[in-house]
Amino acid sequence: MTTIATRLLDWPGGRGVHLFERNVMSHRRMPAIILSGFFEPLFYLLALGYGLGGYVGEVVIDGQPIEYAAFVAPALLAASAFNGAFYDATNIFWKLRYQKLYDAVLATPLGPRDIAVGETAFALFRGLIYAVGFFTVILALGLVESWWALLALPATVFIGFAFAGAGIAAVTYMRSWQDFDVLNLAVLPMFLFSATFFPLSTYPDWLEAVVQATPLYHAVSLLRGLTTGAVGPAQLVDVAYLAALGLLGAWVSSRRIAKLLLT
Repeated sequence: MTTIATRLLDWPGGRGVHLFERNVMSHRRMPAIILSGFFEPLFYLLALGYGLGGYVGEVVIDGQPIEYAAFVAPALLAASAFNGAFYDATNIFWKLRYQKLYDAVLATPLGPRDIAVGETAFALFRGLIYAVGFFTVILALGLVESWWALLALPATVFIGFAFAGAGIAAVTYMRSWQDFDVLNLAVLPMFLFSATFFPLSTYPDWLEAVVQATPLYHAVSLLRGLTTGAVGPAQLVDVAYLAALGLLGAWVSSRRIAKLLLT
């Protein structure tokens, strides 16, 4: 077992497991920070899924009518994984620019790639925690329409990976706290317009193309297909898109961290 663990640590970025462990230990005394992001999508579900849903009625997916709350629930599950992963990734800005944590980390056998892998893994883990909590809620409320939903939680791993990688990569380009305004300007419209609350067909043709290019749309499409049973080749495209975005983000972040800390 020791030999296997040693070989894993020798993989590119494998020593990032030590940074992951450090993050787990630093958050274990602050459970409120970890759990706080779970409530935002829950409030959206209660207010819009049930409140607005009483006026909307049913939504048709692949010819099958479903209640509006069941339509919104998988989108908010995707948002839960997104929130946990992306907003944990943005904490890298504090560690990188002010806490100078990674200067100390580089004094150990860990390198820039290990930092990128460790932080990406922890952000993904936080997103998975949010997703597990929210999935339990929608399951209890009877908002899951298909046995394909058993794959929903594994699917949130791809969502967390995509947004963790992209988030860390984006943060490495930020120069001050004011840059978070630009980040929020990108995140909020993506949340509102990624077919989260309305079917894609309700948008104008030109806006449909823009929506389909966003990562959150693919996250919503993946989970909505699984929870409603409308599964097809589109879900494979969604997985490939999210995996590619996560790999690209991890690659960019490792190079950027190396440039910022070693030059």
